[in-house]
Amino acid sequence: MNSTCLKKFSLPLMLLLGGCVQQPQPSLSEMMASARVIDIGHPIAEQSPIYPGSTRFSQSVQGTVESDGYYIRDFTMSEHAGTHVDAPAHFASGQKTVDQLSLESLSGPAAVVDVSAKVVENADYEVSVEDLEAWEQAHGSLGPKHLVLIHTGWASRWPDEERYRNMDTSGVMHFPGVSVAASQWLRERQVRALGIDTLSTDPGPSTTFAEHYDFLGGGGYHIENLANLSALPAAGAYVVVTPLAMNGGSGSPARVLAFVPQE
Repeated sequence: MNSTCLKKFSLPLMLLLGGCVQQPQPSLSEMMASARVIDIGHPIAEQSPIYPGSTRFSQSVQGTVESDGYYIRDFTMSEHAGTHVDAPAHFASGQKTVDQLSLESLSGPAAVVDVSAKVVENADYEVSVEDLEAWEQAHGSLGPKHLVLIHTGWASRWPDEERYRNMDTSGVMHFPGVSVAASQWLRERQVRALGIDTLSTDPGPSTTFAEHYDFLGGGGYHIENLANLSALPAAGAYVVVTPLAMNGGSGSPARVLAFVPQE
């Protein structure tokens, strides 16, 4: 049979085969355009909780439309205030600063690990290797493109700084974090980033920041003070992280968006 005949029979053949013919996959732009977009960060405000010793957000009006013809403000805040990124250089000398993070690393499929039920029983809960293995058993292997987001439920305490820090009478904070063993396990899988909905990836009582030294020292980056993780599926969302490209920055406030496929 020549090519002309094949062309004549191609459409009827496809109709007869029906489900056997592979359907065209939607393009990336089509997928993103049809997705539900969820902001998984907190707005920046004067009352936003900060880690003790950090510089709180403050602003001053420099011009108004009424008097100057335009509205403009100056602001001051820590690189690590609000929803923010920790660059590897934050805890590892010689590692990448926030402006050096590759554009590819700032987006990827989200793996949402829900430990909120365990946190109800233990405010100092540390995410374990077993928690991560359970996610893999349910959703498949984690890999170099994943952004792993830890849902502890702690974001419900925002913006109440006293409840968010959860400091005892001795000045020790109590909130959940990630164990060093889990950090090492994630580094072995070369995931792009580790995010959490608390002040720090290290649990509140930590004074050594062992998880920071491990994960950032391995070249990954953190996203801290996330929000609305309960609105994301355990797998299937796509996350985009947008820190400011501040020259030499140890980190940066960031807008973090999750694209969730419509059901």
